[in-house]
Amino acid sequence: MSSHPRPTVRRRRLGGKLRQLREAAGITADQAAERIGGDKSKISRQENGRQGVSKLELEALFVLYGVEDEKLMTALSTLAREGRRKSWWAQYGDLLAEPFQERMSIESDAVRIFLFQPLLVPGLFQTREYAEESIRGVEKSATDEQIDSYVAVRMTRQDILREKGPQVVCVLDEAVLRRTVGGPRTMASQLQKLIELNNPPQLTIQVIPFGQGWHAGLDGAFSIFRYPDPMDLDVVSLAYLDGLLYLEEDGPVERYKLAFDQLRASALSSQQSMDLITRVMRDLNKT
Repeated sequence: MSSHPRPTVRRRRLGGKLRQLREAAGITADQAAERIGGDKSKISRQENGRQGVSKLELEALFVLYGVEDEKLMTALSTLAREGRRKSWWAQYGDLLAEPFQERMSIESDAVRIFLFQPLLVPGLFQTREYAEESIRGVEKSATDEQIDSYVAVRMTRQDILREKGPQVVCVLDEAVLRRTVGGPRTMASQLQKLIELNNPPQLTIQVIPFGQGWHAGLDGAFSIFRYPDPMDLDVVSLAYLDGLLYLEEDGPVERYKLAFDQLRASALSSQQSMDLITRVMRDLNKT
């Protein structure tokens, strides 16, 4: 594994802002590196979010870049401090791939989360039994102990939905309800959990019925994460066979935000969605 980890949201945002400040001040990377007692590659890693910035380094760069805005310095200092904080999933570092650890970092920092899923119930909403079945379907070579650890991580991820968690809006294709994962009993319990979780506007679940036909999400699942100041950032997450892709550029992000708005417009209302989920659950209970 690389000695310089994948960038977290906080480090990416901090590094990008430091690069902007450096360039605005007309300072070269070599000059910045000399000020903090490092080399050019260290400045590059910091600005790319792959290496943290210490308190002393940040203060030295503020002076070099001529930063005097107290609000900005406080915001960036907060990003630097939070970027050094060890996350709960670090204990699973040997088990979890770096892209998934990055996904949890992105997820845990967001104030609003928008999810679209055409095939499976999102991990944040899964019951233990549904999670175990879906993980076993993917991790074919995993031991029982590893499966238990994967499930434990997925269950712990759901802690962000409690107390002062992010506002979440989730749109599901009806296929998610109809795909019987783990058998009728497991699936019925999963649908019951969706009904219990639904609590607009804090957590809103909507379903696009089969009768809608074509919709803006037929290309696949995606998630949008929104962050507060000082990060002021939206990130789109796309899953593919070997990992996860993140988009932060304004153009692509805006297109996915528009697609999500179109998906919500195609979906049943939250109450109508709960009625549909209830009907499917009752059918499963008769099986």
